[in-house]
Amino acid sequence: MTCAVCSRQARGFGHFNAALPRTDPRRYSQRWLFCSMRCMNAFSTLMKRLTSIQEDALIDPSDMEMAAMCAALAPLGDYVSTIGMDRPLADYRKDEVLRLVEVVIDAYQAHMLDEHERMAAKDRAFFEQRLAAQPQPQPESGANTRIPF
Repeated sequence: MTCAVCSRQARGFGHFNAALPRTDPRRYSQRWLFCSMRCMNAFSTLMKRLTSIQEDALIDPSDMEMAAMCAALAPLGDYVSTIGMDRPLADYRKDEVLRLVEVVIDAYQAHMLDEHERMAAKDRAFFEQRLAAQPQPQPESGANTRIPF
């Protein structure tokens, strides 16, 4: 058997998934054998990190995404006020819920699109300014001034 981390010969160190019940055959795996405590600890650290990533599947939104979420609040409030502010969400009909989702997604995507277009225009202006600031090569007398491609 080989070490699950470094592929050297395993020497009696092992790991099992304590989250699985004892009767589950996946709890004890032949793949999780190690050559040393160092490799076993590295594997355990990796497993803890992967477990915490799976538990926290949502990532923190960027500033742009947070702004888009905030921009979706006004259309959401407008739509909810047309339905009736006193009605709980559980009393909404299916078509009302679908329209609510559509309003939020449309507002979010519109804000993200506007922001990306604004950033692209800013980048374009920056690169055009840089291009204009570069000195233009002077053609030699009698030289071909055509672009070679």
